[in-house]
Amino acid sequence: MSNNLKNSRFLKALRREATDATPVWFMRQAGRYMPEYRELRAKTTMLGAIQDPDIATEITLQPINAFNLDAAILFNDILPPLIGMGLSLDFQGGVGPVIHNPITSVKDVDRLATPPTRETLGYTFKAIEQISAELTPRGIPLIGFVGSPFTLASYAIEGGGSKNYERTKGLMYSEPAAWKRLMTKFEVILSDYLQEQAKAGASALQIFDSWAGALSPSDYLRFVYPYTKNVIQNAKKSGVPVIYFATGTSTMLTQIASMGSDVVGVDWRISLGDAWAQLQPDQAIQGNLDPLLLKAPWRELSFQAERVLQEAAGRPGHVFNLGHGILPGTPVDNVARLADFVHEKTQTGALV
Repeated sequence: MSNNLKNSRFLKALRREATDATPVWFMRQAGRYMPEYRELRAKTTMLGAIQDPDIATEITLQPINAFNLDAAILFNDILPPLIGMGLSLDFQGGVGPVIHNPITSVKDVDRLATPPTRETLGYTFKAIEQISAELTPRGIPLIGFVGSPFTLASYAIEGGGSKNYERTKGLMYSEPAAWKRLMTKFEVILSDYLQEQAKAGASALQIFDSWAGALSPSDYLRFVYPYTKNVIQNAKKSGVPVIYFATGTSTMLTQIASMGSDVVGVDWRISLGDAWAQLQPDQAIQGNLDPLLLKAPWRELSFQAERVLQEAAGRPGHVFNLGHGILPGTPVDNVARLADFVHEKTQTGALV
């Protein structure tokens, strides 16, 4: 890794080193709230954009060129690994992701393949290579990512989004041996995918466990924790920092911290101080503004952002982010203004 990347605010914060200002980036910072994104996406499908390295590169760079952000995140989705495993994935307007042949039986679990991701997701690695070539001279790290084993399994079983995860939990409770085989397959695919993203040029890796909050702490520990922990530990072998992010998991932070990620991302349902107290001494933290606040008047947005910064209290190892992704309809000016506000408020000696 080049020195200008290694010494970037973002990567220094992930290592819990002092920075000249708090680094900031936003989940879903490349997305529908940006008019240039909407213009480009109107020319292709979601899957088409993901699978075209040139389009993925352009979309990834859009917010970096528009705002004063300290890291880029690859334009992608957590679900493309399902395609190489034998599942039929589509993104339908107004609906979201749809799996046309979801897992409905133990036989379906056993039919899933685990091919090397170099064979099935080459477009992702090409995009990372192109983006890294653009960003490295500018000293801006690129974040690669995957979904967690549990979240991908849930999509694969439910066939799309879900409120109650009835089918997922049904398989989990009624067929524990098949559940173990399923999660092990995702562990293999996702570990390989993360390591290959790092080889292609990603400077950090994030694991999204968007649906983990649907579980009780005991079920999380029994049915999810071992596989996610193995993905984290395998990803760390790449030599780049690993971030674990989940929503609705305030009651599980001690368990989450024990999996050994370098950074834990938290949502807005817990104060930053309370969350930090549950982490390991060597872990950084990422978060945790409610994304809806980006639609609020500036007086409220700035007040709430400063509250988060006051909770961080200038301690090394804080990356400012949202508690989930930027929402469609978010004013572009608020995104730009918030990024500048975080930097200005936390410049060495500025925060009181």
